[in-house]
Amino acid sequence: MPDKPRKKNILPTPGPGNKKPNNQVWIFITLIIVFFAISFLTNQGSGIAITPSRFEEMIKSNDVAKVVFIKNQTNVEVTLKQDALSNAKYKTELENNSLFGISQGPHYVLKNYFSSADKFSEYYTEFLDNNGIAKEQQIPVEFDTRTTVMEFLGTWGFLIIIILFFWLMMRRMTGNAGPGGQIFNIGKSRAALFDAENKVKITFGNVAGLDEAKEEVREIVEFLKNPSKFTKLGGKIPKGALLVGPPGTGKTLLAKAVAGEAGVPFFSLSGSDFVEMFVGVGAARVRDLFKQAKEKAPCIVFIDEIDAIGRSRGKGQMPGSNDERENTLNSLLVEMDGFATDSGVIILAATNRPDVLDNALLRPGRFDRQISIDKPDIVGREAIFKVHLKPIKLEKDVDPKKLSAQTPGFAGAEIANVCNEAALIAARKDKKAVDMSDFQDAIDRVIGGLEKKNKIISPEEKKIVAYHEAGHAVAGWFLEHADPLVKVSIVPRGVAALGYAQYLPKEQFLYQTEQLMDEMCMTLGGRAAEEIIFGKISTGALSDLERVTKVAYSIVTVYGMNDKIGNISFYDSKQSEYSYSKPYSEATAKTIDEEVKKIVDQAYQRTKQLLTEKREQLEVLAKELLDKEIIFQSDLEGLIGKRPFEKETTYQAYTNNGKDKSDEETVDTSAEVVEEVTSEETSASDSEEKKD
Repeated sequence: MPDKPRKKNILPTPGPGNKKPNNQVWIFITLIIVFFAISFLTNQGSGIAITPSRFEEMIKSNDVAKVVFIKNQTNVEVTLKQDALSNAKYKTELENNSLFGISQGPHYVLKNYFSSADKFSEYYTEFLDNNGIAKEQQIPVEFDTRTTVMEFLGTWGFLIIIILFFWLMMRRMTGNAGPGGQIFNIGKSRAALFDAENKVKITFGNVAGLDEAKEEVREIVEFLKNPSKFTKLGGKIPKGALLVGPPGTGKTLLAKAVAGEAGVPFFSLSGSDFVEMFVGVGAARVRDLFKQAKEKAPCIVFIDEIDAIGRSRGKGQMPGSNDERENTLNSLLVEMDGFATDSGVIILAATNRPDVLDNALLRPGRFDRQISIDKPDIVGREAIFKVHLKPIKLEKDVDPKKLSAQTPGFAGAEIANVCNEAALIAARKDKKAVDMSDFQDAIDRVIGGLEKKNKIISPEEKKIVAYHEAGHAVAGWFLEHADPLVKVSIVPRGVAALGYAQYLPKEQFLYQTEQLMDEMCMTLGGRAAEEIIFGKISTGALSDLERVTKVAYSIVTVYGMNDKIGNISFYDSKQSEYSYSKPYSEATAKTIDEEVKKIVDQAYQRTKQLLTEKREQLEVLAKELLDKEIIFQSDLEGLIGKRPFEKETTYQAYTNNGKDKSDEETVDTSAEVVEEVTSEETSASDSEEKKD
């Protein structure tokens, strides 16, 4: 069998060069084990404890080769002659005392019998004189001082071990960066380098739905590949590009595609990599990053989540304090556009909070262009669906165009989540392929939360939920500018929602007063239906009221749509989130509150009047909901008639504009497609958990 090709790791090694595994801790543990093993073996060879009488007997038998008195331990060590070791009275006990046979000595020891060297000398001299030991048999006493392993650990050894331990820990904290891994390399950059050896495999072909943004960054890639095309006309390479957009829209993915397409060294790191507990480390890492980048020029440096270090300076800082983040930002500003910065280094950065960035960072010469990456439209969503549907086994009925119409407002990450959830749902049902119903369930799961079929709801609460949702459906059905209804359900979902309604909003950017008022009336339909049918209201309209209040205040204070306040907007896009000041007086605040209440009251009275006139349709729809629990748009047409307004949905406009004249079958079935679509515009909060 041929050998399988080795899979190459596309993730590069952080920092310059290859970083070897950090084994210092294991080396440290091994040294400690060896240290204690030596101590154990040393204790094993310290000798057998004997009494002075046994010592005298050995001297008389002329078996002793050496006598050593250890001053700091007050012990007497006795070493026997080689011929005495073969004697049976010594051999057996010495072999039993040692793990590795008879040692070279000392073999016996008198422990703590003599308090000092002088005492032992007196005893030994007296013993020799009294017993008439011949001079040639007299063994001279040696005096010595000895430090054991444990005594060493108790003094300098313990201190050395502590210093070594903290040294190793600091190496691990600093990532062992730089040559030699010294502790001072904490200021080294942690950027990951992508070059010819570890090239990123993602290209612009893997990025869907970002056509305008791809054109912007493709120009930077083209400049790096063919600079003469631009310089011969006097153009200069952009020094930086800032990718701005909501979370999940593909900013980092686009940067990966640039890394795969550019063909030049690509440094990638996060804004938080510059943040450290030590003073001056962030600025040092910035300098080291640009030093490495200039050595690799021309190259691209990508800083993800740059708002971690790029926040506006001076906000929230205590007087006299030293803000390390500001020092890091100052260093970044100088490196991007200061003296001697014409080095062929292009900066790419990404953030979803451009409002908090410092103005000096955003000026031309640092970030020459800001590339907006918004949530995709229906065309972009279709392209994104096609990318994420490739690895999934699909039935023939799965249409990316239909799915894109069902997911307005979804970002690329949410579309990927829908595709994954659909595959998991199909696998849970033991299907061989994923069909359209699985995608419908996945979209409901992402929008409304997990379906809770076993949740116990009393009949009274279920009836309130049914009329509440029917109120939304009927109000939206007979209001011209309301979004077309797609689905109504009283099956509990999520944490607190006992029912929800889904609509298909038209993808538009400008709203007129009449459209906002109709949307408010539709949102208040649930509360109005409860009051009309039951004569009392419940807590189920919590998020409805929250949404209506927000829209009403926007009409008065943001969009200048109120006659009494006039064409004035109190909205400040650059206002700090911690600012508590209001740009208007108390009298104006009172007027704003009065006008907001008037708008909401008018919308509520209009909704009540509409539902009172359509009470028969409200009753029919509520009873059908209690029976079936889920109603689609086609069911609504059969129960209360067709919608009296001809309003083309975004999906219908998209399909009608893209059809050939011969495609009659698609024209005939387009209305059926709309009956299936769902959207994120839900009133899932219409029925919340019952509160005490």
